[in-house]
Amino acid sequence: MAETPDNNRGRAQPLDAGLCMHDLKVWFVREVLPLEADLMQFLRHHGRNRSDLNDLRQEVYLRAFESAHGGLPQATRPFVFAIARNILVDQFRRERIVPIDRVQDFEAIEVPSDEPGPDSSVIARNELRRLYAALDRLPPRCREAFVMRRVDQLSRREIAQRMGIAEKTVKRHLNEGLRLLVAALYGAPLDEGAE
Repeated sequence: MAETPDNNRGRAQPLDAGLCMHDLKVWFVREVLPLEADLMQFLRHHGRNRSDLNDLRQEVYLRAFESAHGGLPQATRPFVFAIARNILVDQFRRERIVPIDRVQDFEAIEVPSDEPGPDSSVIARNELRRLYAALDRLPPRCREAFVMRRVDQLSRREIAQRMGIAEKTVKRHLNEGLRLLVAALYGAPLDEGAE
């Protein structure tokens, strides 16, 4: 078989004109069948149904043999185990599908929702109340600068223009506001140099 450049490493090699079914069978017996013990251990470890192990092994062999018609892999072991993993993933997906004719009551099917549950809503409301209370305790100018930066998403320059102060003063208000909020919400002071 001809050498391939490094950028094709791991890909299947195209069958040479001289490669026949006999050569493919020889490759299969020499390269794939010796992996049987490791393959069965892999399938036992990752498979769900022990009674399907022999069928899964045969499916791996079949797909490996059929895939090798398009070209022999450079590395047989990763090739075979990738096929085994894909078969297990397909099997898992099939098991999760519930045939529609087996469902008696469509209203009883629980569909996952993106909406938060009641406990999450209560927790979020409590955290929001704590944040509002902490914001109310900030000095007025710190609170004003902090709200413009974090809520209105304004830059320091825009805040400085609106408040009629220097950008360094805005930075100081923002740092002080953040430090006080962290202390109020978490009981831990923020480092003085942090932004």
